[in-house]
Amino acid sequence: MRVLSVVHDPTETGGGGLFETVAVEAGHVHERWLAPDGPHEADPAAYDAIMVFGGAMHPDQDAEHPWLPGETEWIGAALDEGVPLLGVCLGSQLIARAVGGEVGPSPLAEVGWHEIELTDDGRADPVVGTLPSPVVAFQWHYYTWELPQGGVLLAANGAAPQAYRIGDRTWGLQFHPEVTRQMLDTWFAHGAAELPKPAGELRRETDEHLGAWNTCGRMLCEAFLGSAAAL
Repeated sequence: MRVLSVVHDPTETGGGGLFETVAVEAGHVHERWLAPDGPHEADPAAYDAIMVFGGAMHPDQDAEHPWLPGETEWIGAALDEGVPLLGVCLGSQLIARAVGGEVGPSPLAEVGWHEIELTDDGRADPVVGTLPSPVVAFQWHYYTWELPQGGVLLAANGAAPQAYRIGDRTWGLQFHPEVTRQMLDTWFAHGAAELPKPAGELRRETDEHLGAWNTCGRMLCEAFLGSAAAL
């Protein structure tokens, strides 16, 4: 398949991490679009699967990031053309925005390792259902979405809704199953002022949870790409 990553950070650790590795290892043709660099000239229908990842910006900061409306419109075109989509954190918020859903500041921010639980629909879902429930997931978000019209809630916790599906080929995840240790080391260094606890404590939690979380992330990405290939 031809698989596109939509990323929002030019650094090496600002992309799709483990998910990009999974796509390449599966033999797919993988491409990247750095959205802040400007419009993507390819039609979304040129791709068999699209993964939209996170970023330090928020989904409603059009004044600060004037490329956001164009990216949102492009994501909307991908939805209209039925291209399988997976959005992570900011990506899930932009997909929700593209279908007219509400996005905004979350009452409770989550930075670090937090437990989430799948709904009954989540347990039955072919992609999110690969996760155990409950599962300790890595989070870094200050915004959230309301469940888009026609969406199915797949996971949640006390802070925010955590995953949804729209139709049979679009998923949004508020958590970060794509993270690698290199990514987290960079995030912890660059975002030190945002950490809710000492960095050493957060790194110890990462040592405890990251191995199992990477296994979950690999299975989830393989399930998404498998679902896309089957369409």
